[in-house]
Amino acid sequence: MQMKSALILIAGVLIAPCAVPAQPPAPTPAASALTFDAAAIHSAAPPDFGKMMANLQAGRKPESVHLEGTRATFVYQSLKELIAYAYRRRVYEINGPDWLPTDRFDIVARMPDGAAKDDVPAMLQALLADRFKLVAHQELQDQPVLGLVATKNGPKLKVSATTPQPLDETVPLRPGETQRDTPEGPQRLITNPDGTTTYNLGARGSFNLKFNDETRSMHMDASALSMNGFAMMMTQLGAGQGRQIVDMTGLPGLYQCAVDFSLMDLVTSLHQQGIEVPVGGSDPDGGVTVASALDKLGLKLEKTHAKVDRLVIDHVEKDPTEN
Repeated sequence: MQMKSALILIAGVLIAPCAVPAQPPAPTPAASALTFDAAAIHSAAPPDFGKMMANLQAGRKPESVHLEGTRATFVYQSLKELIAYAYRRRVYEINGPDWLPTDRFDIVARMPDGAAKDDVPAMLQALLADRFKLVAHQELQDQPVLGLVATKNGPKLKVSATTPQPLDETVPLRPGETQRDTPEGPQRLITNPDGTTTYNLGARGSFNLKFNDETRSMHMDASALSMNGFAMMMTQLGAGQGRQIVDMTGLPGLYQCAVDFSLMDLVTSLHQQGIEVPVGGSDPDGGVTVASALDKLGLKLEKTHAKVDRLVIDHVEKDPTEN
């Protein structure tokens, strides 16, 4: 039960930023004149598993970002995740030292009066440059990838019947709901009586996750998902086994789709990102394979090469300067 809850909630947080319409690679943000008024950085202690599970049940994974008033708190964040947040990137888009996903930090920062939530990534970027001497640049790199393509019989996808609407943050949370702030915008998590967890991303769509005991897999049912978002989601969940999955279907628009993911792929992906989830006694792998899941959608993966956007770390210190 604990593993189930952990995987459902962590998987949802990993998927959430990916459920977005297709768009070109974002440029590296320009330096902002805004900086935190003050910031304290400390090495993060290993999390207490019992406390972590309580946080997960409340909709917060160990790597948490809390923005409230003029206070920004980053809890148990790897330097790689901090860089990804600061530059509005995905973790797998960061090229840097091997230790980036493993060294973890807690940061408590005070934002200047008048600063908005949207200013936090740029202020964090400035903090990382000041305290970790971070220098980075954007680069298109030719990389071995897995191309997401249609099978010879064509895709079996249903076009979304609705257009997702932005979240109204003024609407009070209902029982069973929690809200998180991300660089891509707010998301609401809803724990449902049937055991599913709903992730409402507003204009970015929504999806449900449910653990399947019989197949030892994670079932995802999404609405208003682009093929680009689907490919990014699969990369995050480890379906590419270390390779980035790139949308090459040529399919525009937003779709409804349901797919199952092997828990072993998910656990392996989490471990690669420095997130350790105890899996318990039995092997979490089941009968679900990526190939079979995709085949039901009329899709498949092919080995190829592609130019992919990367944030390359030119220099970064392992330890921050003193507070």
